[in-house]
Amino acid sequence: MKKRSNIRLTIGDFSKYCQVTVKSLRHYEKLGLLVPNEVDKWTGYRYYDVSQMQQLNGILRLKKMGFTLEEIRELLDEGTHLPSMPQIESKTRETEEQIKMLSQRLDMLRRTADSLRQIADMERFTTTSLPSIIVASHRQTIKRMEDLTPLAANVIGPEIQRNGFKRTQPIYCFSINYGTEFREGDVDIEYCEQVEQMYEDTPIIKFKRLPEVPLAVCMKCRGPYGFMRENFLELFNYITSHNMRVTGEPRLQYVEGPWNQKDSTKWLTIIQIPVTYLPQRFNTTK
Repeated sequence: MKKRSNIRLTIGDFSKYCQVTVKSLRHYEKLGLLVPNEVDKWTGYRYYDVSQMQQLNGILRLKKMGFTLEEIRELLDEGTHLPSMPQIESKTRETEEQIKMLSQRLDMLRRTADSLRQIADMERFTTTSLPSIIVASHRQTIKRMEDLTPLAANVIGPEIQRNGFKRTQPIYCFSINYGTEFREGDVDIEYCEQVEQMYEDTPIIKFKRLPEVPLAVCMKCRGPYGFMRENFLELFNYITSHNMRVTGEPRLQYVEGPWNQKDSTKWLTIIQIPVTYLPQRFNTTK
């Protein structure tokens, strides 16, 4: 007959004090690992003895050592809470094999993650030439970059449509910031859209042919325009790390934006920066 103490703990209290779920306690009871000291025959309420806290600690300790619940039950059936030395040595070898397997898995996961990051970089950063094109352009000083969207939608776009100027398909539109420094309320911006041919200028639209850019680094940027500073930082780090230098003004190509996408996280802007490779430096010292 089990020895009882003066304190009876309900399964809820026992769960709370030992920080083990009631579901786990019922599972241990079902396996015969930890049976309540008393079960009320009328209510079915389960009560645990204080001494069973130590029994539960022993079970949890063995679990942390890697023993299965079945193995723990066998130990308890043998009347001991401690594994034998051969059992510990066996579990040690098993754990070492698991560590080796997990180490290999970790190495594989890291190499796969590196490959995916490289693929993502390759998709995000590209180097290409920008062909010579004819553009309809409008240059104006605006207060802030956010003012460019309504300017393009309400002034430049309608002017192009009203005069029947034919845009190329897909539409290639971009802006160039000509300011030599940042000035609040003073942004010297040129907005351009590629068109099929030269047309006669209007008071709003001027036409010109842009020369070919032999080499440009292009970076896809997702998100609102407020993150453009971070994007430029990342792009210039990429240019520097690939032994390049900037040779012209960046273009900001607008692919998805507030005119057709309410969710700003899905806006897509492509920064295109003309570059050239720096000459290789050779160490001639001996």
